[in-house]
Amino acid sequence: MSEKFKIIIDRMAVFFRDLKLALILIIIVFVCLILSGGYFGIRYYQDSKNAQANLSTSQNKDVYVEFASEVWDIIKQNHWEKQADDQLANLYKLGAEKVLGKPVEMTPRNKDEVRSMIDIITTDMDVDKKKEFVITLSDIVLANLKPFGRSRLFGQKQQEELKNTVENRDPSTDLYATIGADKDAPIAEIEKKYEEKVEAIDESTPEGKVEIAKLDRAKVTLSADDTRSAYDKYGVESTVITKIYSPDIYYMHITKISPQTFEEFQQRANEVDKKPLKALIIDLRGNIGGAIDILPYFLGPFIGPNSYGYEFFHQGEYTPYKTTTGWLPSLIKFKKVVILIDGESQSSAEVMAATFKKYNVGAVVGTHTKGWGTIEQLMPLKTIIDSKESYSALMVHSLTVRDDGQPIEGRGVDPIVNIDDKDWTRQLLDYVNYPTLVDVVKKIINEKKK
Repeated sequence: MSEKFKIIIDRMAVFFRDLKLALILIIIVFVCLILSGGYFGIRYYQDSKNAQANLSTSQNKDVYVEFASEVWDIIKQNHWEKQADDQLANLYKLGAEKVLGKPVEMTPRNKDEVRSMIDIITTDMDVDKKKEFVITLSDIVLANLKPFGRSRLFGQKQQEELKNTVENRDPSTDLYATIGADKDAPIAEIEKKYEEKVEAIDESTPEGKVEIAKLDRAKVTLSADDTRSAYDKYGVESTVITKIYSPDIYYMHITKISPQTFEEFQQRANEVDKKPLKALIIDLRGNIGGAIDILPYFLGPFIGPNSYGYEFFHQGEYTPYKTTTGWLPSLIKFKKVVILIDGESQSSAEVMAATFKKYNVGAVVGTHTKGWGTIEQLMPLKTIIDSKESYSALMVHSLTVRDDGQPIEGRGVDPIVNIDDKDWTRQLLDYVNYPTLVDVVKKIINEKKK
């Protein structure tokens, strides 16, 4: 091999060797680039996830988003009717549009998307605007649950008003001042003051009837030791008005079902235990209901201990409630019983009427009840959006059920004897077989119509 050719071969070897190194270098760089690109891609994804997590954390710290979100949870868990996510989310969207007065582009389908919608809407709002927005939105959503208008968002003032209503307490009224007597006045003086004021009022005028009603309210509470003591201590008024109709008929008007009503009812019944009475009239007309929790005690004296009194319906399930008390000795002597109802009897009073019908306690007389068959619960919100205010959701938790198994809500309870029938007195007579009782019932009903 010539020297020249050898030099060419050596140079080619060096070239290919360098080329091989170059190729190896290129491959290494290429692989590094791929790996680098892949690493950044994964890191970007992780950063994106972290960014979303940070956003979620930020939202968790946004009390306004949390407030509306907590209302969502309360509805899902506690409303009587199961709420599908997309339907509830649509209520939030419609509510937001109502508050803003304009369309909302986003269409949320679940809780997380509702949170995002509220976060986006309130981003540029100041604190007062955010607070106003979520309070109004939450109230609108609650109010639009079925039955419409029953569930609401309550502030402290509304919560206190509701509590006073249930307990039959009226802080704005002084019964002693109404009747014109001192707080230490004996009952005889209270009754005398009552008679004096009644005599000076023209009962034929609408204003006179209102004044008489106020005086009656004061007299009923202040003329009995137990109810007067309760009023002096707690400000609660009497819920049971009684009267004896000659010769042997005892009338008990239960105006409301409050926490103290059962105790008061027992007291009034025991007061006539030794009197020769044989017929009982329980008047539930105009009774707006109230404390449903005392019904297991209230119904026991009429249907016996450990008896199924009524049922609640909640999210597809029926829950029966038994009586926790038994027969009341002072009521056993009443062999003939009439229960009066009307279009203003509602809620717990309707449950009582339905139970009386179911167990044939007596003749349920009157007209169709109101059909307000819901059980509401006041549920405090834990999320604080105002250090000076607290909020609760008044939630329709359950529906009550009448004697035929149908919901009371929207249907009401039908009387056994309907006073709209021309022959209702004959029907009642057939039922009780006591003309004097029929006459007294007719008198009471006519008095109410005046």
